[in-house]
Amino acid sequence: MELTTVWFLLIAVLWTGYFVLEGFDFGVGILLPLLGRDESDRRTLVRSIGPVWDGNEVWLIVAGGATFAAFPEWYATLFSGFYLPLFLILLALIVRGVALEYRGKSDSTRGWDRAFFWGSLGPAFLWGVAFANIVRGVPLDADHEYTGSLLTLLNPYALLGGLATLTLFTLHGAVFIRLKTDGELRERAGRLVRVIGLAALVIGGAFLVTTQLMVGKPATWGSVAVAAVAIAGALVATLRGRDGWSFAANTVAIVAVTVTLFASLWPNVMPALDPANSLTVDNASSTSYTLTVMTWVAVIFMPLVLAYQGWTYWVFRRRLTRVPGGS
Repeated sequence: MELTTVWFLLIAVLWTGYFVLEGFDFGVGILLPLLGRDESDRRTLVRSIGPVWDGNEVWLIVAGGATFAAFPEWYATLFSGFYLPLFLILLALIVRGVALEYRGKSDSTRGWDRAFFWGSLGPAFLWGVAFANIVRGVPLDADHEYTGSLLTLLNPYALLGGLATLTLFTLHGAVFIRLKTDGELRERAGRLVRVIGLAALVIGGAFLVTTQLMVGKPATWGSVAVAAVAIAGALVATLRGRDGWSFAANTVAIVAVTVTLFASLWPNVMPALDPANSLTVDNASSTSYTLTVMTWVAVIFMPLVLAYQGWTYWVFRRRLTRVPGGS
């Protein structure tokens, strides 16, 4: 297997890890106003992701760094053409991080809770918009420079992609809350899973079928089917009170959606509306020497990072109990 293919697959794995782990962080933030009836509820929700949210964002940093090093042309075109959406995502992530860090240090938490909500909802929607445009293709000139505008990116298919990731991540947050809490908070999250799950099944299904009809490959019909079955499985598991299986099923759904997008993208990394101007794994990649060095670095350090993050989740695996006393 060529190193360009290896690094395309590794970048896909990094984005999959980011969406799986950061997805429930986004979902918890989005559901905070719905499930947090008082300060004790809201504090419990924030505590559910408190030990892990910043570690989950490392996957985004590594994915961006890997793209820059392995496919610099892709990175340059993506970050220049999608400058405003990516800037808004970055701003939202910063605001969310500040809210999570300072919420417990302030006498009034209302402003921080709003920042947490919007800092979660914005990226959950905009990542879908961005990836839908990447898969669909954007206007590029012969120098691989983006020639469209912001409105070009806000096309119906991209907006559908944004709604798909928004509902899927919100569902992921709901099943995570059921997994990590108990009592009335867990029961309320379960009721939301049933509603959001149906929305994710319909909107996500519409997005994936549209993707298949536009740019999909015969093999990716399999991942589309897996995503649909997994979301349905998450709903069934929730109804039966099997929270671990529900979370696992929805994780499979996110993996299947990401596989569908990257498999539909291959061998392009940034398709152009004029295929002659598209960026591929070949014309966007770094030199063979650079990819070789990166591969050795990944082989050495990735297992260490995975082991540390796995240990973190093991240490903080227990359910959280709501502590009374909030107003």
